[in-house]
Amino acid sequence: MKLNEYGVTDTQPIVNGLDLARVIATSHLQYTIVTDQGQFQAQVSGRLANMAIAPEDFPTVGDWVQVRLPGNSSDLAIIERFNERQSVFLRKAAGRRSDAQLVAANVDWVLLTTALDANFNLRRLERYLAVAASSGAQAAIVLTKADKASDLPAQLTEVKQIVKNTPVLVCDATQPDGLTALAEFMQPGLSYAFLGSSGVGKSTLINHLLGSDKIATQAVRNSDAHGRHTTTSRQLIKLPNGSLVIDTPGMRELGLVDADVDATFNDIKELAKNCRFKDCTHQNEPGCAVQAAISAGTLSSERLTSYQRLLAEQNRNTDLRGKARENAKINRMFGGKKQMKAFRKEVQQRKHR
Repeated sequence: MKLNEYGVTDTQPIVNGLDLARVIATSHLQYTIVTDQGQFQAQVSGRLANMAIAPEDFPTVGDWVQVRLPGNSSDLAIIERFNERQSVFLRKAAGRRSDAQLVAANVDWVLLTTALDANFNLRRLERYLAVAASSGAQAAIVLTKADKASDLPAQLTEVKQIVKNTPVLVCDATQPDGLTALAEFMQPGLSYAFLGSSGVGKSTLINHLLGSDKIATQAVRNSDAHGRHTTTSRQLIKLPNGSLVIDTPGMRELGLVDADVDATFNDIKELAKNCRFKDCTHQNEPGCAVQAAISAGTLSSERLTSYQRLLAEQNRNTDLRGKARENAKINRMFGGKKQMKAFRKEVQQRKHR
């Protein structure tokens, strides 16, 4: 086993006395890593754990890390530090939590996967594009279950209208050559992350690419075309052609964190430059170029609504995340805001003595 099989480049720094490794699987705070010496189970060092103030400060699948290997192969390797991420895919943690959740790191391509069945949803695709735009990775659209498309040509036209120059790959796992375009797209040595909702067929695609049923799959409910989670942990898998793929759990919700909404809706941003007022809300103002485009039929009102909702969500979550990280720092340093205020008061009193 060699790291050049896992996408290593000469740009990865190495500290004397440590070994370079890549994280290929995570389960809570336990990691599976590969090095030039083989595969090991690992955990982060106490120093790294103490420095972390949020889940995103821990390694994730795809990370390049520097480790201290054990003397005995049955012992745990210790992750002492991890290298700067070239790309990272984040989402807001599920529910009411305001922190970010790491999905994958150091991927070359994010494969945004959506099904062409009854669960086909352009607004969801726009959400995924917004998150991918800020990841640092390139994005491609993978449309699965072409055999269940209600109107394939029309659906393709709708997708291409919103994704612009983003590559679009159509897949049909029921046909012998239904995955040829995807297989030819994936190149040796590059890392790809499949991202999409439960039931869109990510695990099925990976099994076909592997030529085996390594990844478990589950049926989709006929009533609403929704699926259940099949993949419950993240893992990086080497395909027979030498490309690397990260299978991620299906997402019932994808909250925006550090997303690039404006890049995804660049058509609206360009139209807005021609509005009469710089602070136009694109609602009822006179001289609104965005509303004029809607009236002319060149922009859908649904797309504008999607843009406004995602932008508001992004701004809200960014503020909450910033406050959460600041509170975590305060708790780490002082034990809480009350203790911080007491410390500051004591410092001021000492200055005036």
